[in-house]
Amino acid sequence: MSKQSSNSIAPIHVVGAGLAGSEAAWQIAQAGVPVVLHEMRPLQMTDAHKSGDCAELVCSNSFRSDDAQTNAVGLLHAEMRLAGSLIMAKGDAHQVPAGGALAVDRDGFAAAVTAALHAHPMIRFEPGVVDGLPPQDWGSTIIATGPLTAAPLAEAIRAETGADALAFFDAIAPIVHFDTVNMDVAWFQSRYDKVGPGGNGKDYINCPMDREQYAAFIAAVLAGDKTAFKEWEGTPYFDGCLPIEVMAERGPETLRHGPMKPMGLTNAHNPTVKPYAVVQLRQDNALGTLYNMVGFQTKLKYADQVRIFRMIPGLENAEFARLGGLHRNTYLDSPRLLDSALRLKSRPDIRFAGQITGCEGYVESAAIGLLAGRFAAAEARGRTLSLPPVTTAFGALLNHITGGHISSDEEPGKRSFQPMNINFGLFPPLETGTRLRPEGHEGRFRGKDKAIAKKHAMTGRALADARAWLHLEPAREAAE
Repeated sequence: MSKQSSNSIAPIHVVGAGLAGSEAAWQIAQAGVPVVLHEMRPLQMTDAHKSGDCAELVCSNSFRSDDAQTNAVGLLHAEMRLAGSLIMAKGDAHQVPAGGALAVDRDGFAAAVTAALHAHPMIRFEPGVVDGLPPQDWGSTIIATGPLTAAPLAEAIRAETGADALAFFDAIAPIVHFDTVNMDVAWFQSRYDKVGPGGNGKDYINCPMDREQYAAFIAAVLAGDKTAFKEWEGTPYFDGCLPIEVMAERGPETLRHGPMKPMGLTNAHNPTVKPYAVVQLRQDNALGTLYNMVGFQTKLKYADQVRIFRMIPGLENAEFARLGGLHRNTYLDSPRLLDSALRLKSRPDIRFAGQITGCEGYVESAAIGLLAGRFAAAEARGRTLSLPPVTTAFGALLNHITGGHISSDEEPGKRSFQPMNINFGLFPPLETGTRLRPEGHEGRFRGKDKAIAKKHAMTGRALADARAWLHLEPAREAAE
């Protein structure tokens, strides 16, 4: 007997058990609606995945900032926790030190998500490839196959929508074995000594460069042998995940003002000399045996990665658990193809969730999965569909994906929709007359204090509105 035989509600099918699909399935099941979860791995693997686990992290192990008061992604974390997110619960449970960010032990995290989904009595796994659009008799379906959607399904989606899927390149950063890092050169420190969740202000390994070393490194990166794309030529990069060689091509100082910026760091071995540039490594697993090179996505070929990255002081003898790579991501022209509840306009029985909708980032993908799951479950139970307020991180992100993007001025009517991380620019402005007052400040204020106070007001409004949308009691501190 299947897990769902006693349930009179027709199951909702979820295609893809990545971050978005896993979260969608969890939200549906928690609402008491049965789920059939389809996943092709490990029967058929992608170029980026290494296991058959659900919610496997194929790039960074960081969920980025966990600051819910002044950072938009930290706010999204908080809203997801309020909504009972599986991804956030397992991320919190498998946290590793990362300054003010939430980073996770990638293997422990994926194993925990997988175990939770398999243990849920309302979820049934269906292994294998879905090689076309779901048949009508499946009923309500969520497609959350991500940027690496199998070719037959991608082609079926393209045929249904009558439009070419947009595409961009996404890159993977290398991972280093900690015991091969020269700590006589490198040192532990978070930028500005910031103490974050699970951290102590010394959560990153820092490898310093002087001006001459930096110049030699940039020259080597530019000259290094790189992957040829062939049929992928012409596909743009997503600016939030540029390969280091693409950044270097934009100017010799670009990397020094990006992932290699030295600000907020003091060399513990030579405190009086300011590094010209710094390469940071962030803990990648709970044991502390693996560290990933922060912001070092690359299309350099493997042999040149090893040679060039060993030019970095402290990594002269580095051994790599994984080298960097590059894969193609695809996503829909969602503002044109999807309605406000993520349904395909030409097939309302099908919803889309995750990166394929044009959101960018682990947490954003999972958040859209969470919303798709809640929408589908509400429909299955005959309840009125309620969209999250645009003042919340949920609503701001959903609005951007499904209609908030502006058409190109150069070509009226033609959208230039591209992947987007959650950011405060997606939120509506504060209401006129909103009082801004930083904590402990009684008079007028300007500059940085005012900017922080504005963010506090926006996040406070967002969390209050999110609690109301989720039918939760107002937070005690807000009431007071």
